[in-house]
Amino acid sequence: MPVKMVNLTIDGQQIQAPEGTLVINAAMRAGIHIPVFCYHPKMEPVGMCRMCLIEVGRPVIDRTTNAPVLEADGTPKIAFAPKLETACTLPVADGLVVRTETQKVKDAHREVVELLLTSHPLDCPICDKGGECPLQNLTMGYGPGQSRFLIDDKMHLEKHVPLGELIFLDRERCIQCARCTRFQREVVDDPVIGFYQRGRSLEIVTLSEPGFDSIFSGNTTDICPVGALTTADFRFGARPWELNHAASICTHCPVGCNLTMDVRREARSSGRTVIKRIMPRQNEAVNEIWICDKGRFVHHYTENEQRLLQPLVRKDGELTAVSWDEALSLVAEKLQGVTLTTLVGGRLANEDLFNLAQLTQALAGQAVLYGEMAGGDLVQQVGLAPGSNLGEVGKGTAILVVASDLHEEAPLWWLRVRQAARRGATLIVLNGRPTRLDKDAQHVLRYAYGSEAQALANFLPGQALEDPAWSAALHAFAQAENVIIFYGSDGLGLEGTAALAQVAAHVLSGYVGRPNNGLVAVWPHGNTQGAWELGFRPTAELANTLRSSGAVYVAAADPAGDSAILAEALDEAGFVVVQELFLTETARRADVVLPVQAYTEREGSFTSGERRVQRFYPANIPALPGPRPDFVIAAQVGQRLGLALEARAASLVFQQMAQRHAAFAGLSYQRLAEVTEQWPKIDRRDLYYGGTSYQNTQGMGQTLALLPLALPPLPRLVAAANASKEGALRILPINRLYDRGALLRLSPLLAGRMAAAALWLHPTLAAAQGLVEGQRVAVELNGRTCELEVRLDENLPVEAAFLPRSVV
Repeated sequence: MPVKMVNLTIDGQQIQAPEGTLVINAAMRAGIHIPVFCYHPKMEPVGMCRMCLIEVGRPVIDRTTNAPVLEADGTPKIAFAPKLETACTLPVADGLVVRTETQKVKDAHREVVELLLTSHPLDCPICDKGGECPLQNLTMGYGPGQSRFLIDDKMHLEKHVPLGELIFLDRERCIQCARCTRFQREVVDDPVIGFYQRGRSLEIVTLSEPGFDSIFSGNTTDICPVGALTTADFRFGARPWELNHAASICTHCPVGCNLTMDVRREARSSGRTVIKRIMPRQNEAVNEIWICDKGRFVHHYTENEQRLLQPLVRKDGELTAVSWDEALSLVAEKLQGVTLTTLVGGRLANEDLFNLAQLTQALAGQAVLYGEMAGGDLVQQVGLAPGSNLGEVGKGTAILVVASDLHEEAPLWWLRVRQAARRGATLIVLNGRPTRLDKDAQHVLRYAYGSEAQALANFLPGQALEDPAWSAALHAFAQAENVIIFYGSDGLGLEGTAALAQVAAHVLSGYVGRPNNGLVAVWPHGNTQGAWELGFRPTAELANTLRSSGAVYVAAADPAGDSAILAEALDEAGFVVVQELFLTETARRADVVLPVQAYTEREGSFTSGERRVQRFYPANIPALPGPRPDFVIAAQVGQRLGLALEARAASLVFQQMAQRHAAFAGLSYQRLAEVTEQWPKIDRRDLYYGGTSYQNTQGMGQTLALLPLALPPLPRLVAAANASKEGALRILPINRLYDRGALLRLSPLLAGRMAAAALWLHPTLAAAQGLVEGQRVAVELNGRTCELEVRLDENLPVEAAFLPRSVV
């Protein structure tokens, strides 16, 4: 349906804007800046700060004829309201005349700023926000030269209030704009902070235990228009004008959030250049202007003192530091004439994966992806088509989320899916247990664990069920013009996720190729889909594969740390080489260990779960002496074997990749760096409007073309048994955002939020097993016995116990 446009005048400029647009946004689009404090384009307007006051005139209407009254020159007669109005709450209307520069408006702006400053501390020289502070900027632009209020009447409040371990509040600086509380309530549905008391005693308090218990808490510091909210890792850490900036991509989940890394050289770090903070970078097709706290705070591992700096070779049973030439030559020698298995993790960049795949192929080896989730080959065929954007999804689209807790596995997808539901999309949640997405869904369906593929098969065309809840969901799904399916690995392994992806591909077969239609895999890592695109595949027989290999080449994976069974298999392999950041359990067992650079020290690209390829850039910090990029190491090994692998630059590797893989055809680093105009307009020259998120000038990425459709047959739909063996307690894996993975363990800020080493059960199941809350139990898992604490949750199904991945 075409959008109705209305005509209005702002400061003498004729403007057209879609019906329903707020005056403040219409002005911004026209390049006219109206100052604000409480308004933010991502939240509902409240008009509480009064900073955006404007003069508004409307056409005079003859009550008898209902026609506009005309002036002598034939123009409509305009009557201006006696009082000023807020631009953030006023929708545009035909004939509206707005004045933002009159003396009356200027006086109002000056008085609002003067009032805000009556109890605001004059501590700009030491304030964390100084240099990027909307209040500071608007005071200079609109405020009075001096105050009429007595300094003795200023209120003095607490200046270092921990709302939680991540966010600190300076109560003197707070101007009660409510941006933070509204963000938590409206945008992320975590109303864990709020106002307390009234009048001049009004203050922000935390309402949760632990304090400020939200995975999106850091975003409040970005949109705070003053220095009231600061992050624990940046508070009193640097001044904004001292920082250098570099664009990057988050690697912790498949969303691919756009980031900016702020760095500086400082004395407290012995003269080294270090990362001072991670900030969101606008990409309305990916993460908008938000990031989760894991993406914001889990970067300190890149500067950890435990980083590997030299190649290690096992001599006389001990890993010994050697030169790069000795280590690479030994690897090249040992890889010849043996059965090679290359095992990679989803943290590697596309360029690393390409060179490793080329090396493996040249040696007739097997390229294996380390993980417990399948289906990436089908995502290549029925994934989201180019032109898709979850931010545009609304009425007419059905979103089906199956076997995934998006809030824990891909927080920004959770955020954007629930926003799509609020815009009118039909949201269907299909899972074996409750998740945070249930409350936003029109249809919530349950299945018994082990029957995931069976349950999803009910959405195949022509299916009908008598159950009212299922019948209503199937009808709504069938009526949708567009369909998106997110599938995960909740309680599943390779076999289960493979069946789920196959069924999903058949469900989507009639929607393939159209924007905002397709299959999205909720992978555990940032570039798992990239590994599938470049030829790596997981195997259910990983232990046997490793055990029977003459050589195993491991990069960005720690199988020995995850499983005693895999550790034993590695010990039986002929030769093991590991590329890693740290001396992991797998690295400790290796014959050769090769130190690699972190993503902050190099450039490359990642492929998100939506198959969007995006560039990341080095963080303007000198790389540690010794480590090399993964793609360089693989190329240098290959060169010693006579292979022509590219080691000079990541861009050249990408160029080769685009030539050899159809999905990447036509792509280049130049294309990945392209940007288009985005709305809302985020620009650090007018921080009061969108906050301190960074404008995107370094690239928004490109979505890969779909491969030709070749659907596999439907899997045999048989529900799994309820126990692995008679009398055994069935334990199913689930995912947690703050898992106990190696990188999170090296990030002290989030240590208190990590998933507990606990076994979760329904009280009925616990009673049947003779277990009580808080009891310590020994559990054998992956060949390893570990002690876990029993936790009870009556919302869980009775059929199984649940254990977060990475806790043992």
